[in-house]
Amino acid sequence: QVQLAESGGGLVQAGGSLRLSCAASGSISSLSAMGWYRQAPGKQRELVAVIRSGGSTNYADSVKGRFIISRGNAKNTVYLQMNSLKHEDTDVYYCRLKDSWGQGTQVTVSS
Repeated sequence: QVQLAESGGGLVQAGGSLRLSCAASGSISSLSAMGWYRQAPGKQRELVAVIRSGGSTNYADSVKGRFIISRGNAKNTVYLQMNSLKHEDTDVYYCRLKDSWGQGTQVTVSS
């Protein structure tokens, strides 16, 4: 069983930056991809970024060039560096590892 714990959300002005962290514990494999998703009330959860075991990454078009996903040296931690934040980035952000999800962390960008 895998547990995921996100941190780093908060309130920031448009144009600012935030860094989200997600620490995985339990039965995990360093070969697993990890990803960040976000969800607004009443909307479907959408992929923001994913990083695979080899280091390859994919990003949603809406965040390309602004967000960077990376993994820690121990491979059980994933980060999301969010720069040039926009009001429309306001959402609850979730970390995912296979079928496990974190509890989510709120990101609010004031315009």
